[in-house]
Amino acid sequence: MLRRLHHDQPDSFAFTPANQEWAEAQITKYPEGRQASAIIPLLWRAQEQEGWLTRPAIEHVAEMLDLAYIRALEVASFYFMFQLQPVGKIAHIQICGTLSCMICGAEDLVAVCQDKIAKKPHVVSDDGNFSWEEVECLGSCANAPMAQIGKDYYEDLTAERLGEIIDELAAGKVPVPGPQNGRYAAEPLKGLTSLQEYDSGKTQYNASVQLAVDIGDTVKRIDGTEVPILTPWRDGGTDVLEKPKAKKTPGPKPAANKPASKHGITKQEANADSAAKPRGKSNPPVDGASTEKKPKTLTAPRKSGADDLKRISGVGPKLEQTLNELGFWHFDQIAKWTDAEITWVDSRLKFKGRIKRDDWIGQATKFAAE
Repeated sequence: MLRRLHHDQPDSFAFTPANQEWAEAQITKYPEGRQASAIIPLLWRAQEQEGWLTRPAIEHVAEMLDLAYIRALEVASFYFMFQLQPVGKIAHIQICGTLSCMICGAEDLVAVCQDKIAKKPHVVSDDGNFSWEEVECLGSCANAPMAQIGKDYYEDLTAERLGEIIDELAAGKVPVPGPQNGRYAAEPLKGLTSLQEYDSGKTQYNASVQLAVDIGDTVKRIDGTEVPILTPWRDGGTDVLEKPKAKKTPGPKPAANKPASKHGITKQEANADSAAKPRGKSNPPVDGASTEKKPKTLTAPRKSGADDLKRISGVGPKLEQTLNELGFWHFDQIAKWTDAEITWVDSRLKFKGRIKRDDWIGQATKFAAE
């Protein structure tokens, strides 16, 4: 299925203060240089806030993670959990249309949505309250046909029952999710035929449904007013059982009388030496030890104007700003970097290794020649 951004987009996006704090906390889960790993939770939070994923929201998240816009768009357009067009204010209904559900009547559920919401999927109802789509398998085959509405599954549906659920939602009610034909979970309709001793002491509903009923927010989107999400990885482990600190194990000792290089210096000595002394003629690099050299920089772009460094794959707005601050404004500057100069620049970027990984030199050389 071709997934594109909606033609009608808002002018801007910003997280609410509570969601901004949450998003910044999520980024701290990941080590320096790996903040891009937070892309999915941040995009999801943006969607929960707005109802759907707008282009300004995708770009805002990309800027927070120092990603090129296209990288964030690739994620948003790949995963079907991200809605790239407006959805209903009350609920977006996802009808499972894969084998088990289709055999058991999914087409009848689609017909209900077409009658009560809109003729075509991804079209918001006239009152703005509902939208629908047919999706691939939602993994509840034993309870077919079924649909996901908000956070929960509504299973063992009939066309009549789905119509009633939509009416209840429109009236401000929250229908009880789970099986709609009296089943507790996915056991046989006539009752348990085995493991009957485990049938006692259970809650009114199965665990998932019981939690949804207790919370009462089945179709309510996350808006930042919830109980703060704990961040044990950042807060010193005070909200979880603290794990004992691992003991540091000493590294391997250099073998006796076995130097690491022709200079007669071990790698451990070389690392300590390179950290303590500036590199120069009197201090040549030791075999295996890294070296760096500052490239030629500019204090401002040339009269012709700065090049659009964002054309380089892997360079987003923030990285371009960082490169400008370091004194790089033009493609031909980047194209001339040596390995030692790449090491110098790399050590001053948040995402180490990106220069060679994305072949900035090759890209810059091509753009400089245009």
